[in-house]
Amino acid sequence: MTVLTTRSSHRCFDGQQIYLEHESTVIGLAMRFSVFLPPVCTGEKPEKRPVLFYLAGLTCNEETFMIKAGAQRLAAELGLILVSPDTSPRGANIDGDNSHWDFGVGAGFYLDATEAPWSKHYRMESYITSELLTLVLAQFPADARRVGIFGHSMGGHGAITLALKHPDKFHSVSAFAPIAAPMDCPWGHKAFAGYLGDDRSAWAAHDSCALIAAGKRCPPLLVDQGLADQFLAEQLSTDKLESTCQAAGQSLQLRRHAGYDHGYYFISSFMADHLAHHAKHLV
Repeated sequence: MTVLTTRSSHRCFDGQQIYLEHESTVIGLAMRFSVFLPPVCTGEKPEKRPVLFYLAGLTCNEETFMIKAGAQRLAAELGLILVSPDTSPRGANIDGDNSHWDFGVGAGFYLDATEAPWSKHYRMESYITSELLTLVLAQFPADARRVGIFGHSMGGHGAITLALKHPDKFHSVSAFAPIAAPMDCPWGHKAFAGYLGDDRSAWAAHDSCALIAAGKRCPPLLVDQGLADQFLAEQLSTDKLESTCQAAGQSLQLRRHAGYDHGYYFISSFMADHLAHHAKHLV
């Protein structure tokens, strides 16, 4: 069994907020993640409960969501386990991995890189869908039949694409301001060219709109988008996600909100709706 090192643990809404580290065989480096256990999971007889994986955005880490999103109180009430991994490997010491805020450290894009030197350690898709999921199900009272995934921006991209590609593993999905068509935006061009090479056919396996158009489906999708988001026009492709889902028959509830930007004030404002969405689909 994988050895977990507890970096810190905190009582929170009668549950437990835990920050952990382990040696990853998939990544080949130490990886950190965080877990919130609701009260029903912390007593002498822990109850098996649904688990939600949250994928954070560019520059974030395993702490960002737990500190900023205000999700624990609601998760405690609903009996939801929350898990948030880091956004990339750290300590790979690849030349240039800290040179750009939107590529390399803090910007793994939740895919398995195929281009050297990134392919050795940057394997976030396999890490989340195989190693971390298995680890959480084995060492915490999480129900394998009730697993959801959601995320923000780069993490919204990750949540939707992983739900589309692994419908047997994720039974609910939502996103805040996702990068919905990375093949068509600067962030995606930079990440995909670096991690996957120049063959755009390989990029399509990591693009939500391309996957849906190609026939992939996920559970009913909830997306919230702020209309004052500074990245909306150039990076996010929300309108394309909407039209692609409509054409393909993929269930989508897309909510646009005047005045909201790209940050955690926006995310925390609608967190209750997202947790309720997952609780509904993970009964």
